[in-house]
Amino acid sequence: MRVGSDDVVTVILPQAEMGQGVYTSLPMLVAEELEVVLDRMRVEDAHGSDQLYANPNLRIQMTCSSSSIRAFYQPMRRAGATARTMLIAAAAQEWGVDPSACRAEQGTVVHAASGRSVTYGKLADRAATLPVPDNVVLKDPKSFSLIGTPAKRLDTPAKVNGTTQFGIDVRLPRMKIATVTASPVQGGRVVALDERKALAVKGVHQVVQLGDVVAVVADHTWAAKQGLTALGIRWDDGPNGSTATADVVKRLEEASHQPGVVARNDGDVIAATTRSARRIEATYHQPFLAHAAMEPLSCTVRVRPDACEVWCGSQVQGRAQATAAEVTGLPLEKVIVHNLFLGGGFGRRLEHDYVTQAVRIARQVEGPVKVVWTREEDVQHDVYRPYYVDRIVAGLDARGRPVAWSHRIVGSSILAHFLPNAFKNGLDGDAVDGSKQLLYDIPAIRVEYVQHEEPVLRTTWWRGVGVTHNCFVVESFIDEIAAASKRDPVDLRRRRRNPVPHPPARSREGTGSDPERRRLRCRPGGAVRLDQSCPAAKHVRRLRSVAGAPDRRISGRQCGRGQGAGQCDCARSGR
Repeated sequence: MRVGSDDVVTVILPQAEMGQGVYTSLPMLVAEELEVVLDRMRVEDAHGSDQLYANPNLRIQMTCSSSSIRAFYQPMRRAGATARTMLIAAAAQEWGVDPSACRAEQGTVVHAASGRSVTYGKLADRAATLPVPDNVVLKDPKSFSLIGTPAKRLDTPAKVNGTTQFGIDVRLPRMKIATVTASPVQGGRVVALDERKALAVKGVHQVVQLGDVVAVVADHTWAAKQGLTALGIRWDDGPNGSTATADVVKRLEEASHQPGVVARNDGDVIAATTRSARRIEATYHQPFLAHAAMEPLSCTVRVRPDACEVWCGSQVQGRAQATAAEVTGLPLEKVIVHNLFLGGGFGRRLEHDYVTQAVRIARQVEGPVKVVWTREEDVQHDVYRPYYVDRIVAGLDARGRPVAWSHRIVGSSILAHFLPNAFKNGLDGDAVDGSKQLLYDIPAIRVEYVQHEEPVLRTTWWRGVGVTHNCFVVESFIDEIAAASKRDPVDLRRRRRNPVPHPPARSREGTGSDPERRRLRCRPGGAVRLDQSCPAAKHVRRLRSVAGAPDRRISGRQCGRGQGAGQCDCARSGR
């Protein structure tokens, strides 16, 4: 961070802002510990660098999985507390007093005994010369004045007055504009084009032919688009040219009949299904989905013999830096990635293919060039959410209650290409997310994953991916069970809800720091108790052993609020 002579505090943030609010929430963490008002905070983006700015939870510079606050809650607070400690030390040194006699207050350091005070801006130069303390004291949450309070977003004024810079807004001196078209089929190549017709369009300067991609470089987007149309490109579709969507679906369906890697296996599903009074089964298909973010993909690049600069909106700035270095042959430290606001990410900008492509084009162009994808190109060459085929079988007892559940998920693995180290033993943990943690009390449960890759389309994250498709499948099949057994679907869910889902609930940080989650404890044998510190304890007096309750609903005496056990808010929330 920087503290200016005007008392403005500028925070350099490694996370991408794409509408989720990190350009306000992360500075709030710093401001809380630094003891400054939020309207004195400013934000600058950190350059791409996995070495300097890795997300602590993900170990690379990445904005995804709703991880920004969880990953940076402590680091940002420590940064603010460290700066506060140094500023107080600088003031104490100037006044010749003990630092413990001073306090920070709304951007100033105050010495109450003498009535003296000085602003951070006047202390910044002196504070910067002091040693950085290794350990600092963070504020007690009881004294928070910003964290947990409503706040006006710091990025709103610029968005209202139009000064916000998204990736597509970049303007540089002598910059040219390029628009592109890639082979309509993955693996295709250019057979022929008429470069002369494109160069005849007013404003067109250059045609860049890269085999799988063609770009037209011009003074402005319209000329580039007209030149691209004039090229009359003919493509060789390559080995995937004859593949249709129906072929992809057929192969996925065939794969769904093969056994998969087991993600969860409770009880004996085969025996429970065989003994059941009725068998229900269904197959669900969910198509490839494009991201269609509001801002089409774009990337501006300037390549020099000894350096490369990239301007874009990316969720993986470090990978953007790495791919630019690879394409240009430059060392990482010679590549600077300027990250701007993202007009929608949704996982699409977790891929860096558009950066790679732009750098390849920029190597052929003198001066900076902004490569802009048309909306058509953005959709046709998206990296899609996978096409999934889900096959589910359930066995019902004589009363229509599910006693066996088998769910086989078939689709490409995102983790296998995006985070290979997380793809272990053929199991993609994201692909089964939302299915493996089945929330219903069924004695025998089996969840399998079958990896099936199709070379005709690339796949990646699409919001939450696994949960976005599995929740639909699971809940739809619960509805089908309810219809088959002529039961109310809501009542069926309430009666079959498992208050201790598998695997047991835990804080997503993996630290057990979530106080609401800490209050729920499991004893050997499946018994559940409430900590005395839990607010729900005064409402629900007693919990039976979950393992012994036929329908696994929370039960006991009447709730302290006058409601039957299992019906009060605290019981429904799983506390």
